[in-house]
Amino acid sequence: MTIFNKIVNLSNQIASSLLKGEEPKSLHESDLFEEKDKHYILQNITKPDLLKERAQQLSKVNKKKGWEKIQQKIDTPVRKLVFWRYAAAASVVLFCATFYFTKGELSFESEKSESTIVKATIVPGTDKATLVLANGQTVILEKGQKYNSNNVHSNGKEIIYDNAPSSKNTIGFNYLTIPRGGQFFIKLPDGSQVWLNSESQLKFPTSFKEGETRQVELVYGEAYFDISPSTAHKGARFDVATAGQNVEVLGTEFNIKAYQDENNILTTLVEGKINLSNSVVSRILEPSDQAVLNRSSHNVVMNRVDVYNAISWKEGVFTFQDMTLKDIMKVLSRWYDVDVVFKNKNLEKITFNGILDKNQKIEEILTIINKTNKIPYEIKDKTITFN
Repeated sequence: MTIFNKIVNLSNQIASSLLKGEEPKSLHESDLFEEKDKHYILQNITKPDLLKERAQQLSKVNKKKGWEKIQQKIDTPVRKLVFWRYAAAASVVLFCATFYFTKGELSFESEKSESTIVKATIVPGTDKATLVLANGQTVILEKGQKYNSNNVHSNGKEIIYDNAPSSKNTIGFNYLTIPRGGQFFIKLPDGSQVWLNSESQLKFPTSFKEGETRQVELVYGEAYFDISPSTAHKGARFDVATAGQNVEVLGTEFNIKAYQDENNILTTLVEGKINLSNSVVSRILEPSDQAVLNRSSHNVVMNRVDVYNAISWKEGVFTFQDMTLKDIMKVLSRWYDVDVVFKNKNLEKITFNGILDKNQKIEEILTIINKTNKIPYEIKDKTITFN
C-alpha cells in the first residue's frame, strides 16, 4: 500500500473516531508519524479557526486536479507531515473535510445561493424494523417498544433469538424488514450477529437443526454478518443466500450489498474466508477481497479494497471514495427516506471523496455540496431536486 493510501485510510479512521467522540486510537498507534507530529495533527484538526479557513479554501479548489496532484506528491519519498494536511482534507472529503471534525458547529458567512428549502421534514434514520412471524403475525419494532415471546425479545433497537436447537422436521421462518430511514441489529439463534442497513430484508429460521447447515437469506438490501464458527455447532456450516449467489462461510465477518435497484452485488470479506458461488463461477475470498457479481451476466470480478469504506455504515458513518453524486444520493435517500431528482443530468457524474456522520442533518450535507461545487438544489417536503 502506498503512503498516500495509508494516509487516506488513517484519515478515515481518525474522522470516524472524532465523530463518535472517541480518542483517535488509530493516530496514536500509527507508525506513519513521530509523536510530536501526531500531537501537531490532533491539535490542528480540531482547531475551529483553522478549520473555517480550510473550508473557505476548499470552495476555490479544482478537486479533481488537486486530488491527482496530492497523490503524486505523497507517493514520493518526502517528509510526510508536510502533506498530511492536504491528504486529510482530501480523505475526509474534498467537499466537506473540515465539517466532520466540528460535528456541524462550523459556521459560514452568508452568501448568495440558488438553493431553497420549502417545508423540509427530513430527519436522519433510526433503529426500526418490521418482524413477520411464521404464522403471519406482524410485529413493529422501534425505539421505546419492547417485544417478548418464547425465545425472542427486543428492546426496540435490536432483536435477540435465544439459542434453542431444534430437532423438528418443520422449522418456521421469520422475516425482518428494515424500511428506508431505518437500521436494525439481530442476534440469530446460533449466536451469529447481523447488522441490517436501510431498505433491507432478512429471512431466517427461528431455530437451527443441530449438526445441519445453518442458512439465512438476504432477500435484498445490505447486511454485515459476524458468524458464530462451525466448531461451536458440531461442524455445521453457515450459508447466506442472495438473489444470484450463495456465500458459504468458512470464516466469520463479511458484508453483502444487494439492493434491488443496483445491477451489482458486492460481497466484501473482513475477516476469515468465504466461498462465493453461483451457476457460473465459484470464488474463494480472503480478507480485503470484494467480489462484484453482475446480476445480468452472472460473472464475478474480484477486487482488493479498503474494507473500511464498505462497512463504515455499521459504525455510524458513510464513507465515499471516488463516488458519483448520483450514487451518494442513492445511499442518502435510503437513510433519510427521501426521493432525489436530477433535472441537470450532468450533475450526476460529479465525484466526491469523504465521510458523513449518519446523524448529520441532510440540509447540512447539501449546503456543503452547494458551497464547494456551486450545485443548486431544492428541498420540498421529502424530495431533493438538483437543478
